[in-house]
Amino acid sequence: MIIFPAIDIKDGNCVRLFKGDFSTVEKVASDYLETAKSFEAAGAERIHMVDLDGAKEGRPVNTKIYTDVAEKTNLKVELGGGIRSIQTIQEYLDMGITRVILGSVALKNPKLVCDAVEKFGSEKIVVGVDAMNEMVATEGWLESSDVHYIDLANKMIDAGVKYFIFTDISKDGTLSGVNREQLKKLADATEGRANIVASGGVHTMDDIIACKEMGLYGTICGKSIYKGTLDLREAIEYSVK
Repeated sequence: MIIFPAIDIKDGNCVRLFKGDFSTVEKVASDYLETAKSFEAAGAERIHMVDLDGAKEGRPVNTKIYTDVAEKTNLKVELGGGIRSIQTIQEYLDMGITRVILGSVALKNPKLVCDAVEKFGSEKIVVGVDAMNEMVATEGWLESSDVHYIDLANKMIDAGVKYFIFTDISKDGTLSGVNREQLKKLADATEGRANIVASGGVHTMDDIIACKEMGLYGTICGKSIYKGTLDLREAIEYSVK
């Protein structure tokens, strides 16, 4: 299993939100590059990054930050937030981003996801399935829908998507533990057809152990690292056993 330490960016700062609420923004680190390098020093090979401004505005905003991390570390950068076009995907991949995450467009413009997988290959495209009460939310989690998260995942698998990030928004940034029930439902429903990454609520090693025992592809760790409830090096060492 892969551990993805996370850096979310808003107004150029490393921040975390509580349940995706932009009014709860909390700065958690002073320097994004030093933070990324500390993750690399702890043994991380990949990093999960989110352009929160981009997610809200529907366009890339903090581009230099992500390309800096891609250029100045050996980390493979997985990036989401505000990616709404083939052109933006192309630009990010050309800048050294390893994988791009498509969130809102998976629901609102599924053809774009199909086109992206066809053009760039399934290894370059990740679909973010973000849910509140099991229903998919979009536009930086500011809008809700009547689409069930498993239905969206299955539709995207049919479109050729192999990598998914599942976030229970009610857990995100809460340090209350991952939603094991919903993750297991998703894993069971997509068994053998999808690589699932758990996101939201990671607190301690118990969450890492639970995700690995479910056979998940990866786990994203954000606030737990910054608050010290999870030791990144320990999590990585366990994940690769």
